Amino acid sequence: MNKVEDIIAATKLSELMSKKEEDKTSKTVLWVLAIIGAVAAVAAIAYAVYCFFTPDYLEDFEEDFEDDFDDDFFNEDDQV
Repeated sequence: MNKVEDIIAATKLSELMSKKEEDKTSKTVLWVLAIIGAVAAVAAIAYAVYCFFTPDYLEDFEEDFEDDFDDDFFNEDDQV
């Protein structure tokens, strides 16, 4: 009877050891994903701030371009 109990105890011990290894692996994967998510969030925030504070030079160029051609499209009758 003592050997059966030893075998059962050894089986339970091996199950606990394998469970701890699985927990360790899952925690490692969770930490890696958390770090990747944090880096991605910081990068997204930095990009949003950059886009918000960067001036839009194209808008100024388009306004100047439109002003130059407004005078060219008047009819001769309108200038009377």
